[in-house]
Formats: sequence, structure tokens, C-alpha cells
Amino acid sequence: MLSAEFPERRERPLTICIAALGGQGGGVLSDWIVDLAEHGGHIAQSTSVPGVAQRTGATIYYVELFPAAAALAAGRTPVLALTPVPGDVDLVVASELMEAGRSISRGFITPDRTHLVASTHRVFAIGEKMAMYDGRADVGTIIQAIHARSRRAVLFDMDDVAERTGSVISSVLFGAVAAADVLPFDRSQFEDTIRRSGVAVESNLRGFAAGYDAAKQGAAVSVAPMALETPIAGLPAARAEALHPAVREVAGLGFARMIDYQDRAYGELYLDRVLEIQAADRESGGASGGYALTQAVARRLALWMSYEDTIRVADLKTRAERFRRLRREVRAAPGQIVTMVEFMHPRLEEVCDTVPAPIGRWIRRSRIAQGALAPFLKKGRKIHTGKLGGFLLLYALAGLRPLRRASLRYAEETARIEQWLEAVRGAAPANPDLALAIAEVQTLVRGYSDTFARGLSNYEQIMAALERFAGAPDAAAQVRMLVAAALADDEGRALALALDAPLAA
Repeated sequence: MLSAEFPERRERPLTICIAALGGQGGGVLSDWIVDLAEHGGHIAQSTSVPGVAQRTGATIYYVELFPAAAALAAGRTPVLALTPVPGDVDLVVASELMEAGRSISRGFITPDRTHLVASTHRVFAIGEKMAMYDGRADVGTIIQAIHARSRRAVLFDMDDVAERTGSVISSVLFGAVAAADVLPFDRSQFEDTIRRSGVAVESNLRGFAAGYDAAKQGAAVSVAPMALETPIAGLPAARAEALHPAVREVAGLGFARMIDYQDRAYGELYLDRVLEIQAADRESGGASGGYALTQAVARRLALWMSYEDTIRVADLKTRAERFRRLRREVRAAPGQIVTMVEFMHPRLEEVCDTVPAPIGRWIRRSRIAQGALAPFLKKGRKIHTGKLGGFLLLYALAGLRPLRRASLRYAEETARIEQWLEAVRGAAPANPDLALAIAEVQTLVRGYSDTFARGLSNYEQIMAALERFAGAPDAAAQVRMLVAAALADDEGRALALALDAPLAA
């Protein structure tokens, strides 16, 4: 199109696609590039295409630059496009790794042409969070695709750089773009653009410089999860000695989690359960396999015993560290007031789960009690934890932790956990692999509200079907097949079909 418009010079625009999440300054970055181009002798045009809310809302900003001198020489005004075209983008800037991956899937990144500047940190999409199991995209696959599909890639954790420099990620991205040498402007022109904006100039220049230096120095791609320090030292000496070395690490983490969740006695209960499984594992020859069964149970038991009830949610939301973290995230100045609003919609189930077991069971049976509670549960509520009233409300709810063992939810979860552990112990002597498969069924019990209800229903259906596989040589494979079917869809259709299917001969 442009070669026909300007046949003498065969000029074409420089095309830039910015993929940014809400609140990460994609619009600011787009405005900076336009200002940079216009002060650098180019005609510039920018547009934005809001996307659906994947995290906090993802938006595509598209910018085209054309040399003003070429337009003047041709005596014509260039016609610039409003949206990016697959295979016709020179530079893609992504504020988060998955946005880079989405740009690849849309065809905006091509190996013959496209330079990519992207941050490697992750902000999980709604689909990843709502998955029945681990719905996170494979970071390694995305990195491989980036290197295979782009002409050149500048990758590092720009969110971390912004945090360390007290700036924002848009300024770090701007610095990395300058260092990529794709745009026909020098570093001083980029910096002058920030100065002309007149907004947070010093911090933006600081972030720009850090991003520029990191890109020039070839900063390492940082995508590995943070390593956890194993609190083995916190284990009681006798328990640490009784645990096999292969199990101590995960059991140490689980023990610390139980203390944080409830108390030390709860941690001791956790260790009792782990040691019972270890004994069954040892008797069935688990030592030769590194006590894989015990490790699997210890990991999943720690998650199950720290189920997310209303007390836990209130506790996490009122911790001092959370307030400090939120202040860091919004970069609040010392003495600056930060207000937080929690959106909550308690259901009848949460009320029944939290109160003492006899009362909870009575509310479930009583229409009168349910009718009395209905007006308070009809709609969601906004709780201002940055204000005294809202904070004290949640703080009081968190203070019910000592009474958790009397709650209906505790009674029900304890019964389920014991049933699961008994099934694992029962299968271990004759079929250790089946015992491991049963341990893995717990994967389905996770989350809260509707997600928890769906997962629990799938779990109970599979546990009820275990008798079908008793004595079958492929029993473990059958159980794992059912788990995979349960994770295949939220509606449970795949699991229903798998349960109805006749057993393989």
C-alpha cells in the first residue's frame, strides 16, 4: 500500500504494536513514542483497541511512524493504518510475558521482521486462575516460541526493575525500546521525551536508565519461581529424625504452614498423618522409589488441611505484611493514606461452615433460619479494610481461628481427609502405584465457592468408583484417567462419560 503511495522512495511506515495490561502505562508509552517521533521529524499516528478483561484488562496500542521528509518530497500525506496487520509489525512491546505469547498467536511477531521487547514477569489471566487444576501457561514454551518467531528479542523482568528503581514499568519498557535500536532516535531524544511530559520525570528517567542498561547488557531472562527456604529447623527433633530425608523438605514446609494456618498442635497432627503414610510406604517397598507416595501425600495433605475458609480469608486480608505489600505495589509515599476495598459475597454455605457444627447443620435443615439470613446474603458487600470499621470486622472474623476445630467445615474436611488417607493406606500394600494415584485424586479438591463445589463433587465420584478397579492390573491408570477427565471441563461431562464407560478388558 505504501509503496504505491510513494513510488519514488518506496517508503513504508515503521509499525509498532504495544500489548499492555490495565494500569501498566501502555497509553503513556504510546504517547511517549508519538511525541518522540513528532519531535524527531516523523509523522505519527496512534490508536488503541481495548480487549476483554483477561487480568485487569488488556489493550493493544498501535503506532505508525513515517518520515516527514519523505512525505514532503512526495508531496503527499501518508495513509496510516489503524490496527496492526499480521506479518507487518516491526516492533512489539509487551508489558507481560503472556502478552508476548498472545502477540505471537495473532501473527504480529514474525522472524523476518519483528523485534520484540517484553517483560518476563507473569500476571495470571482469569482462565489460568479458574482452571480446575494448574492452569498456568508453560513459561518455557512461550520463551522458546519467542526466540523461534522473533527477529530479535529483548527479555528480562522489567516489573522487578521498576520495583527496584521506584519507577513504573512503562519507563523501563521505554528504556529497553531505546536500547533495542529499532527506532531511528538516540538515547537523548528518548530522555527528552520524558522530560517534556513533565510527570514524575526523575523516577521515570531512573526507570528508563535501568531498562536501557539491562537491555544493553543482555539481562538474563528471569522466569523461574522464587525458591522457598525449607524450614526443616522448625521441625521437632524427634519428628525430623523419624521422617525420611526425602520427605523432610516437603513435610517441613507443611508443618510450618499448619502452624501459620492454625497452631502447633495442628502441625503435630499433620506430621502424625504423614508418618502413618510413610510407614505404609516403607512396608510396600517405597524406599526404593524415594518415598514418592509419602512425598505426594505430604504435599497434598498440607494443602487440604489449610483449606480456605472465611476465617483464613479474613486472616490473610488483615495481616500487616499484606498492607505493607500493597503500599509497595502502589508505591505510596511515607505518610500517604492508602484505602483498600474488599469485595465479598458470603453465601449461606460459608455461614454454615463457619459456625459450630450443630448450628451449621441446623441452619442447613431449617427454612426459617435460611429465610432470616437471606437478606444479609442477597448481594455482595464492599468492606473498607483501610478504615477502622471494615478492618475490625475482618479482624474479629480472623480471631475465630481458635474455634475453627468446632466448626462444621472442620468436621467435614477432617472426615474427608481421613477417608482419603485410609484409601491410600489400604491400597499401598498390594498396589503402591494405585495408592499414589489415589493420593493424586486430592488434586481436584481446591479453591473456594463454586470451584470448590465442582472439584469436591468430582473427587467424591472418583473415590466412590474405586471399588470398580479393585484387583485390576491397570487400576492406577484407570484412576488417573478419571482425574484427567475431571480436569477436562468445568461441567463434568467428560468425567460422566468416563464413569459410564465399561472397564477395559
